[in-house]
Amino acid sequence: MRMDRPISRRTVLRGLGAALALPWLEALAPAAPGRPPVRLAFVYVPNGVHMPDWTPTATGADYRLPWILEPLAPVKQDVLVLSGLSAHRADGPSGNHARAMAAYLTGRRPPDSGGEILLGVSADQVVARAVGRNTRLPSLELGCEPGAQSGRCDAPYSCAYTSNLSWRSESTPMPPEVNPRAVFDRLFGGGDRDEAARGRALRARYRRSVLDFVRDDAARLHSQLGGSDRRRLDQYLTAVREVETRLGGADQAAPDYPRPAGVPADYPAHVRLMCDLLALAFQTDTTRVSTLIFANEFSNRAYPFLDVRDGHHDLSHHQNRPERTAKLRTINRFHVSQFAYLLGRLRAVREGDATLLDNCLVAYGCGNSDGDRHNHDNLPPSSPARAAARSAPGATSTTQATCR
Repeated sequence: MRMDRPISRRTVLRGLGAALALPWLEALAPAAPGRPPVRLAFVYVPNGVHMPDWTPTATGADYRLPWILEPLAPVKQDVLVLSGLSAHRADGPSGNHARAMAAYLTGRRPPDSGGEILLGVSADQVVARAVGRNTRLPSLELGCEPGAQSGRCDAPYSCAYTSNLSWRSESTPMPPEVNPRAVFDRLFGGGDRDEAARGRALRARYRRSVLDFVRDDAARLHSQLGGSDRRRLDQYLTAVREVETRLGGADQAAPDYPRPAGVPADYPAHVRLMCDLLALAFQTDTTRVSTLIFANEFSNRAYPFLDVRDGHHDLSHHQNRPERTAKLRTINRFHVSQFAYLLGRLRAVREGDATLLDNCLVAYGCGNSDGDRHNHDNLPPSSPARAAARSAPGATSTTQATCR
């Protein structure tokens, strides 16, 4: 069922200090009839991986997922694993972690002059410049670990290189937001800044959902939609409610790891919240370009919930000791499982006769190969999501990824 008067793609559900962008609906007036937009995301993990348990042993459609990549089994048909990639601009005698992340999306080597911040525009921002004018947010930068923008975190390089994946200019990084509540307010805060602030204060005072403030708008829209669009709208509003509910318990600070207020004490919950928010941002077409950092480069976070109490960076210098590589591969598998969760969330959303995942290109990877050697050649094959091929009429869905 299509409406005689299509709804503008920029229509939102509004209430005091709240604005919910709409998901893709058949009733919307699309820029290209019948085609949802394509989205792009880069997901980054630090410190390299344990390569013997990462690289598939066979090629072709029936390749076997190695132990670390096994969590991708439910979405295996949507994944392409690439090998033989190198990031030569990350090579050098010292500061390998800083160079790994700095060169990952820029293809540029940071200068060796210590405090100087000079790099290049990252790939995500090149895309954002081209398509960002079509969405409320040109791009969305997300992270799961606080990072510094000054000082030296990997001598002789600035902390800016180990904390930022996205760069708007040679000297302007795009710091990731690590507070899921701040991301939620950015996605769903409506009106000007003062009105958005009043709305947040009112919702906090009465413990009201953002959905309570747009209920009338949602009901009016619901009555105008066809059956399939109603189901999509209901699915979307349910997803927003679920994220809000989980944010309600996200205020406790972890005693052994400093986090901004509003960040869950539980790291897996934090990562999944960020994955959910990225999926919502893509579902509503609030942005079509995003980056997500699971942990900063050079991170020495411990993973006690995996029974791994050693720091990640320390373990990456495994020296081929079995007790260390066993813990490292466990961390690697955990990160892949979070990526698989993100792909599953994208695949669960219907867009026309396909899924949101079919209209996404999501590249997963890192700038180091073996963390013990700090090498930047033969990087671990990426584990990307499916993307809709739009290069030619009638093209079929395809997948692509890089780890560079």
